[in-house]
Amino acid sequence: MIYLLGKFRLVKVGKELPIRGGSKAEALLARLALSRDRGVERGCLMSAVWPGRDSSQAGQSLNSLIYSLRRLLGDGIGGAAPVVQDSGFYRLNLEAGIALDVACFEMLAEDGDRRAKAGDEEGAAEAYRQAISFYRGDLTGDTNLAVVIQRERYRVMYLAILANLADQSFRDADYEASLDAALRLLEAEPCREDAHRLVMRCHVRLGYRAQALRQFRLCEEILRAEFHAVPERLTVALYDQIRLDPTAV
Repeated sequence: MIYLLGKFRLVKVGKELPIRGGSKAEALLARLALSRDRGVERGCLMSAVWPGRDSSQAGQSLNSLIYSLRRLLGDGIGGAAPVVQDSGFYRLNLEAGIALDVACFEMLAEDGDRRAKAGDEEGAAEAYRQAISFYRGDLTGDTNLAVVIQRERYRVMYLAILANLADQSFRDADYEASLDAALRLLEAEPCREDAHRLVMRCHVRLGYRAQALRQFRLCEEILRAEFHAVPERLTVALYDQIRLDPTAV
């Protein structure tokens, strides 16, 4: 399993392998993992992993690294090559058993969306919970534009999953679970006023009116510090309702 969400990690048969951060092995595996469907052309791969090196030296280094990865990982996938070549393109040997956390995250998120559209809220929630178990942080990698775009794409998916879980748990009157998801959403995106409002509602339903009011003040402080802005009218109205008539929340 190659982990790219959060810190880069490489796990073989349940044991994490010691891969030096920023190594060529990490750069190669990460680049191939993010192009798992189409692979990466040999020249592009050499330029990405060994920028500035002439093609002859980079080619030798590429061949050597792929050989080393086979020695390191091959026994975990039945002796197969972890990286395969086809028509000048290199790709990870997913068929042999190489797995990716980004692929698992994406597959489970999409499964949750399908189940939600079909009205299977329980199945959707389970898929979403499994998906976020793979999200240990934003996508690792360099400042390459493609990586930046993919990082933001996964981050948006993660935030949407948390929002869906928080809303569904609130509808199911599971206010502890809703509060947990909403707070995790705010950890990733502190300026989400919809999440602040949901946290306020959860605190009221759980009997913590004072904490709900403090959440509004926290929202105010964050918006002022980040954007020199004030809360939306919906947020202010909810605050007034909690302050004056919390039983109506």
